[in-house]
Amino acid sequence: MSMLTPPGMGGKYRVTGTAYPRLSRPRRRRRIVLAVLGAVVALGLLGYGTLQLVGVFGGDGKKTAAGKDCVQGTSGKQGGRAAPAAASKAPVVALPQPGQITVNVYNATPRAGLAKAVGDELKKRGFVIGKVGNAPADFDKKVPGPGILLGSSRTDKAAYSVLGTQLAGTTQQTDTRETADIDLILGTGFTELATKENADKALTALAHPSPAPSGKC
Repeated sequence: MSMLTPPGMGGKYRVTGTAYPRLSRPRRRRRIVLAVLGAVVALGLLGYGTLQLVGVFGGDGKKTAAGKDCVQGTSGKQGGRAAPAAASKAPVVALPQPGQITVNVYNATPRAGLAKAVGDELKKRGFVIGKVGNAPADFDKKVPGPGILLGSSRTDKAAYSVLGTQLAGTTQQTDTRETADIDLILGTGFTELATKENADKALTALAHPSPAPSGKC
């Protein structure tokens, strides 16, 4: 056996001339790459965990602060009882008075004397009554609902609302008139005006709308 023969080869490989035994390369480079990748993954997980912890503790702090504000805003000083939060007051809406609204009452139904009867009742409730009679041909027997409020587009919308409290289910239309009077055209669906009590409640609701709810915690 030659002195150049690697031990354990049993003489199978001999270093002669340019021939040499092909030994496996060391795996040092692979180990380095794996070590670097492992370090990167570990740092990423550590950073993600840190961000999660910061988010959790930061969120709890805000929630606690918000909860504290709610408690301070609703708690009273007497015996620790919760005091109701002050609701924001809605402004009072300025509405025209019935005496400022001129109403023309027209009957578009087959019922005789209906326009006069309705006009007399509206007059008792404070409205100014203008013309009373049968509906024009464009509306006669052609209004299926309780009635139509017809007037100028320039008329104060609040006037329509005030007159509408006297008869539920009316619809609104406009024409080219330049006056502020409003036609109440009674349709075949008309049965009777709203009761004085219900009409007054509707007027009160218009003038004093429900206040906006207070903010929630």
